[in-house]
Amino acid sequence: MILRGPAPAASWLPENFRPPAVSLYDEIAALNRHDPITGPAFADGLRERGFIDTVQGHDHGRGRFAFPALARVAGRMLAAPGGPRLAAMEMFGWDTHVAQVPRLRYPLSALDQGLVALKAGLGTAWAHTAVLVVTEFGRTVRENGTGGTDHGTATVAFLAGGAVAGGKVRADWPGLAQGRLFENRDLAPTAELRALAKGVLAQHLGLDQAALLRVFPGSDGVAPMGGLIRTNA
Repeated sequence: MILRGPAPAASWLPENFRPPAVSLYDEIAALNRHDPITGPAFADGLRERGFIDTVQGHDHGRGRFAFPALARVAGRMLAAPGGPRLAAMEMFGWDTHVAQVPRLRYPLSALDQGLVALKAGLGTAWAHTAVLVVTEFGRTVRENGTGGTDHGTATVAFLAGGAVAGGKVRADWPGLAQGRLFENRDLAPTAELRALAKGVLAQHLGLDQAALLRVFPGSDGVAPMGGLIRTNA
């Protein structure tokens, strides 16, 4: 959904199964590169599949290493001269209706390793980067009968990167007492996620109010959160 719109966008996904190694694509491309018919056709096919030039030639992980590999490649693409200014990445494994404690170990570890890999891929560009980590929904406060939690309301978002004025918690903690829960089941929301995202877009990328409303239609009453980005970033 985030890639919809008139602007061109490229995508790439490290598979969880075992597709051919990227080196095989490179070898076939090299074999056909000088052929006037198959060379351009194969190159166009790779680009259509998301294997743009900055992605080809790298070692891409699979399975539990997939997200860190994706993040590393994204960092290299963002840091490249003339590369994109924005990247959106997605990882799964957070829908823990059953056996939440053991199941969360993988996505938390992958997210941690992914942020490290993204920083490594960006290199010196990390100093001018803001990374917003968000999820679609929170989880219920109470555990269900299968050792998991169900879809909830409030959640947590993280803002990281060298451009971020960090070290702060930008919301109130309502507590988990019986009378403090939202609808007697969820952590109560005390901040607007769109305010956080709008603040990043306004302060880091310079979007004005009109542009912010195109990104978040109907959010006229949601003011961008201030003080998120360092003034010298």
